Amino acid sequence: MSRTPPLNPTQLQYFDQLYSQFQVDPNSVDPSWRYFFEGFEYQSDTDSAPTSGQPDSAEAQSDTSKEVQVYQLIQAYRSRGHLLSKTNPIRTRRDHKPLLDLSDFGLDESDLEQSFQAGQELGLGNATLKQILATLQQIYTGHLGFEYTSIREPERLHWLRDKIEKSMQTYQPSLATKKQILKKLNQATAFEEFLGKKFVGQKRFSLEGGENTIPALDLMIREAADSGASEVIIGMAHRGRLNVLANIIGKTYEQIFKEFEGVDNPDHTMGDGDVKYHIGYTSQFRLDNGKELLLKLAPNPSHLEAVNSVVTGYTRAQIDDEYAGDFNQAIPILIHGDAAIAGQGVVYELIQMSELDGYHCGGTIHFVINNQIGFTTDFFDARSSIYCTDVAKIIDAPVLHVNGDDAEAVAFVAQLAIEYRQTFHRDIFIDMVCYRRHGHNEGDEPKFTQPQFYRLIGKHATPREIYNQTLIERGDVDAKLAEEMQDEYRQLLQARLDELHQEEIPYVPTRLEEEWHELSYAKPEDFDVSPDTAISEALLQQIGKALTTLPEDFNPLKKAGRILKYRQEAFFEKQSLDWASAELLAMGSILADGKIVRMSGQDVIRATFSQRHAMVFDAKTSAPYCPLNHISSDQPRQLQIYNSLLSEYAVMGFEYGYAMATPQALVIWEAQFGDFANGAQVMIDQFVSSAESKWQRMNGLVLLLPHGYEGQGPEHSNARPERFLQLAADNNMVVANITEPANYFHLLRRQLAWPFRKPCTVMTPKSLLRHPRCVSPLAHFSTGRFQEVLDDPTANPDKVQRLLLCSGKIYYDLLEAREAQGIDNVAIVRVEQLAPFPKARLEAIFERYHQVQSRCWVQEEPENMGYWAYILRMFRDANLEIISRRTAASPATGYHKQHKQEQDDIIQRALSIAPDQKENKA
Repeated sequence: MSRTPPLNPTQLQYFDQLYSQFQVDPNSVDPSWRYFFEGFEYQSDTDSAPTSGQPDSAEAQSDTSKEVQVYQLIQAYRSRGHLLSKTNPIRTRRDHKPLLDLSDFGLDESDLEQSFQAGQELGLGNATLKQILATLQQIYTGHLGFEYTSIREPERLHWLRDKIEKSMQTYQPSLATKKQILKKLNQATAFEEFLGKKFVGQKRFSLEGGENTIPALDLMIREAADSGASEVIIGMAHRGRLNVLANIIGKTYEQIFKEFEGVDNPDHTMGDGDVKYHIGYTSQFRLDNGKELLLKLAPNPSHLEAVNSVVTGYTRAQIDDEYAGDFNQAIPILIHGDAAIAGQGVVYELIQMSELDGYHCGGTIHFVINNQIGFTTDFFDARSSIYCTDVAKIIDAPVLHVNGDDAEAVAFVAQLAIEYRQTFHRDIFIDMVCYRRHGHNEGDEPKFTQPQFYRLIGKHATPREIYNQTLIERGDVDAKLAEEMQDEYRQLLQARLDELHQEEIPYVPTRLEEEWHELSYAKPEDFDVSPDTAISEALLQQIGKALTTLPEDFNPLKKAGRILKYRQEAFFEKQSLDWASAELLAMGSILADGKIVRMSGQDVIRATFSQRHAMVFDAKTSAPYCPLNHISSDQPRQLQIYNSLLSEYAVMGFEYGYAMATPQALVIWEAQFGDFANGAQVMIDQFVSSAESKWQRMNGLVLLLPHGYEGQGPEHSNARPERFLQLAADNNMVVANITEPANYFHLLRRQLAWPFRKPCTVMTPKSLLRHPRCVSPLAHFSTGRFQEVLDDPTANPDKVQRLLLCSGKIYYDLLEAREAQGIDNVAIVRVEQLAPFPKARLEAIFERYHQVQSRCWVQEEPENMGYWAYILRMFRDANLEIISRRTAASPATGYHKQHKQEQDDIIQRALSIAPDQKENKA
């Protein structure tokens, strides 16, 4: 019984109505029906379509029904043919029930010789069903499988359909292209074989089984250059990375072999370094026609896919800053593994971001080296979806599945991907189904878990052997050519190993690299005194005016109007600024200097605590107005501020990448609450805290993490400063908890005033945002610099018996309690910057209060959290006591009454405890 019986009268009536609609206005029907009707005739015995609207015989009805059924068959192959495609070079595909038998459409073998006008859909004209079926199978069930019919934009869908159904059938690489493909396959194969023989047992995460990655990348880069691109930025994990470095990016064999030999002396390099398959590289790619293209392979950690958003952020920064918004100039290519793209949540976040205004980078090419296995886990245990690339469906991105053994099919999709990206500036996926000839690394035994699969792989010819044989059988190349090319390359590799010498590719530093080279790596003494970061009074007044002025025809909400009025009073009457105003002033001053200011995160425009209001929205039209974009009529830069999707991992990575490409920009990521940074811990561990040491890559990204105990429970009280301080070493990053708006202002400006760049994490306030004492006079913005330590301005050293050190919000709790109790023998000193640790400043403070009977570190966090462990490590000889909450598994209590008791107890003990009392825990 057929699954799709001939059309019933109701369906025929609908079909007739659709045709009548087409006759009136061809554009009023779906384009696929329009194409069908253009070549369809109702009557088999006439050359013109009937005007009556109804078939006039049973035979005509039958012909009509079958025409539609053939049309449905064509559409089904377009949408589901990929399920029958022969893209797996090793194993037989699972049966995914594609429902593409003739019987599924009410057709059978007796219809094969009948002619159908539906053949025009495929450019065949009036063709037999047999011809139509053969064409469909050639296009959709060969070594290529296409997923594109779910695209909801007709222009993209039809463009792809034309490329797939017309260009693919006529695709014939030139002889020069075939030789280039073979050349790159030879290089890829010889490189892996050579390393395997010369460096037995060493990890190299070889590309063997997926060697067609190299000619594919080579073709993509050449197509990118021909399309007008100036730069390609590649992100990938470790599988095949050395091969890409050698045969695509142009890293010298000498450098790679030295890393295998361990020749480099760590004493002659900066930092701790990283393993060879994590290192990045930059080069210039020169085409035969003289065109040049900048190639950048981003450094990456082992955390799979973590580099993805860094690459897209870097690309967006280059597009914004270097290429004046031209998306065609910079193209990101991300190389995924099949297990990683399906299993790592950051990929979903990245795809979900890709079309948002703040994170769009003109489309990313996703190239999946589909080994059909992740470490030892087979794909049927690694995902629920049919394809590892099903994440592409979120944004209607096309997926091109290709057999990794078919070099020319891989070449076709590589070229198609570049053309699509440059045409539509949207993401596209290539799923190259191949295999991994060895285990996860070269010392691993894959047969432990996949004995049958690896028996098949062991008997399987290499992609290079398969393509070489194909060319010989077709008579495209002489049989000796491939062997000569292979031998020549092997001799080259051996010579490089013997001599460890190779002339590097001529390279001219880019403007961006020159910007970085103008900066220097920090020395310990650079942190002794911060640079002057004050601004002129004139600029202060100019920014203040911009922040308090709206267009005459603008209709702010009443609450927004009150906020602007408060700012007006702060700048021009009270002449003292709160935290938010100080922040906006810092941003405005950097914009006025002609530098980029970019900020993103969840709800950053208004801010979580409704304090920032970087934009004001018209109450009637919702049109935004950004005061900082109107500091002057000839303002060189506009504020870039974007509310992000509910993501931390990918968004922080994006901003890190953006800062990597813009050394003269203030780039900020803000967490909605400080503990939200937990969701981006991989970025913090693998990039923010360690990139300079591992890869000699400076970065000035600022992280803002709201932190403080206000009795709101365990989740949003604590930004986990101890985690950042645990990562702090060798002056690798700044960690601060600031109590004065002016000091925050100077810290932000210091990020660009320093002759180097450091990531900076600020434990920003919550209740202090509106605390009446957390304000700074205007004079503190037009003079001075950042203060790492703030001494007690009211304490008399001759009277002080107890010295309290603290950081952040608890200072105001201590201050108010001290004043309320009339205590004058306790000094409260604020450590505004924890890392790099201001030891010399604190030693000077200790000397000033040398006669005190006790010194205490006071914190509102539990003893095992916060700053105490770090303080002990950095200041072992300080003879400090700890006053804090007791050690705890949870950051804070969920009961407000208990919170208040704990907080009161900390304050009371800090101000009244006897010096010799030992019990000092809440």
